[in-house]
Order: sequence, then structure tokens, then C-alpha cells
Amino acid sequence: MNTAAVRKYSVIIPVYNRPDELKELLGCLAVQTFTNFEVIIVEDGSKETAEHVVSSFQNELDIRYFFKINGGQGFARNHGFERASGDYFILLDSDALIEPGYLTIVDSRLNSSYIDLYGGPDTDHPSFSPIQKAISYSMTSFFTTGGIRGKKNNMGGTFHPRSFNMGLSRKVWEATGGFLTSRMGEDILFSIAAIRLGFKSALIPEAFIYHKRRTKFAQFYKQLKFFGRARINIARFYPDELKLVHTFPLLFTLGVCSIPFWYFIFKPFFYLGLAGLTVYVLLVFLDAMKTTGSLKVAILGVAAAFVQLFGYGTGFLQEGWTRIWEKKSHRETGAAIEYPS
Repeated sequence: MNTAAVRKYSVIIPVYNRPDELKELLGCLAVQTFTNFEVIIVEDGSKETAEHVVSSFQNELDIRYFFKINGGQGFARNHGFERASGDYFILLDSDALIEPGYLTIVDSRLNSSYIDLYGGPDTDHPSFSPIQKAISYSMTSFFTTGGIRGKKNNMGGTFHPRSFNMGLSRKVWEATGGFLTSRMGEDILFSIAAIRLGFKSALIPEAFIYHKRRTKFAQFYKQLKFFGRARINIARFYPDELKLVHTFPLLFTLGVCSIPFWYFIFKPFFYLGLAGLTVYVLLVFLDAMKTTGSLKVAILGVAAAFVQLFGYGTGFLQEGWTRIWEKKSHRETGAAIEYPS
């Protein structure tokens, strides 16, 4: 089915050492009810390439495969933009799964009320492991930093689509020049740049993906630490985008870590902190139980919430400390890096 036809949509997928996961996503794309699209795979310097996986879908999809030297996912997406034929680009992470009607939903929304920039939420799939479900809960929970993901606004402001599930018109790409950096919050930086150029953004709630994320808490911690660092990096470009709410994970981390010391300094504070922490744990557990319907996932969800907040908080502190002492004109260059998500 690989033809030279110009398609309405170009689905761009950067991949880094994930051939098996890419195979699952391509399987989802092969059964879409809307078919006027092409698929652009950008292999970003992988050692374990997915070329054989792409070849196996040549008769099912209009698909093209490109290999480039590792430069990170932001620049891999730019590589895809430059080679895409569609009028509208759809970005998906290689560890995503989508329902057969995903593209039909997107096309219907754009036909009824066109927007140049959209994002969709993420959730867990019934086949995911308990840890994956717990991590998915944490990343979308009101009680963690996930409270702003997949929402119609961004802490009372404009919705910033994330690149794990994002769509943009060719006009947005041409106006922005693509991703400015390849890491450290590159998708949020891209969304901010597009919005400040006058493009409107919106959430399409029905255009959700199943996001696999990490399968171990150690990996999850490393990923969220990177996200905490990324928030500071965004402030290098747009200082006004650093809000008070972004300090919550750091304050939570410092607060929890300080509780034992208050026992020796001022015991009322120790008991107050312990009580507050207990209430928080109970709220997360009950919410996770209600959301997932699983006792095991709810227990793991509490652990995932702590891993998420501690990871984000320590990354925020690490990069924030660096930011204090560096020249204020410093900006990250988007050097080559292995994918954090």
C-alpha cells in the first residue's frame, strides 16, 4: 500500500530501540476506520532498529522509513516534518496504542471546528500490568502533577498539547520551524511558541491514546526527574511560564523528608506533618481505588504518586540550582540524548 499519493494526514512516529512496541502501534494504524493518511517512521540512531517491522506493514499502510543519527525525539520529529506530504501532522509516541476510530474522531473534530494545534489525553489499557496502570493513574491524577495532563486548560491558562499525542497543521510547522530543542520540555516549548504566534490550541478528549509508560518504578523515577528538570528549562526560554504550582512536587518532597527531623525539634509539627501525610495517602488510595477498581493497583498507585512527586521534585531542584548559578542567557541546545519517555 506504499504509494506516492498525497495524504491528508501524516502520522509521524520517532522510534528509539522499540521495534516490538512500534509493531503494536502500526497494527493499530492498520485497522483505522479513516484511511487517508501516511505513516512516517523516523529511527533516531537506534541500535535495535525497526526497519524489519516497518517492512512487514508495507502492504497494509502507506508507510515510509527514515534512519538518522541520534539527536533526540524533538529533532527526529523535525526530520519527519520535512519529509511528510500531509497538510496536517499527527505525532504519536512509539509506545502508544490507539483505537480504530482515533483518526475518524480527529478528522471529524477538525472538519466541524478546525484548529491548528490539538492534543489528546492518555489512559491505561486493560492489558497493561498493575504497575503500568498505577503509573498511568499517577500521571493523570488530580493529586499529583498529572492533574494538568489531558485537561482543557493548563492551570487556568491555554492548553499546551504534549507530543505523545499531538496534532498540528503544516502552517504551524512552517511558522515555528519545528521543535526548537530536542529534549527538556521540547513539546511544551513548541506548543508555547505556536500559541504565541496566534495559533489556537484545544484538547480533543475523545482522541485518547493508551500510553504504556514505564514498567518499573526506578525507570519511572528517572523519567519524572527528567520532567522536573524540563520545567526549569522551559523557564530559560519563557520565564513567565514557571508558575507557583510547579513548585508543589519540590515542596512535597522537602516536606515529607523533613517530618522525621521535627520529632527532635518541635514534636507538634512532627505529628501535624504525619497526620497530613496520612490524609494524603488515604485520599490517593481511595481515588485510585475508585478510578481503577483494583485494590492492588490502588496500593501501587500510592507508591507511584510518591515516586512521581519525589522524582519531579528532585529534578526541579537539581536544574533549578543549576539555573541560579548559570548565565541567564543560557539555553539548552537539545544535544543528543536517549529518550526519557
